[in-house]
Amino acid sequence: MTAQETLENVEKALDEIRPFLISDGGNIKLLSVENSVVKVQLEGACNGCSVNQMTLKNGVEATIKKYAPQIEEVVNVG
Repeated sequence: MTAQETLENVEKALDEIRPFLISDGGNIKLLSVENSVVKVQLEGACNGCSVNQMTLKNGVEATIKKYAPQIEEVVNVG
């Protein structure tokens, strides 16, 4: 898979997740994909939420890996 295809697949995954985050008053922005690490920024209510690490790992990372299995980790850059 090319870097461009990986980026497109990560965006597809975020598009799937975004409505759930928005319904809770938050959002997510893709900052970069470097090697096998996706860097995102949680926004709005997600930024200060006490369960955002769980959301990041169980929701965001799992969905991204479904679309782009070569991704190893998703990190929130505050």
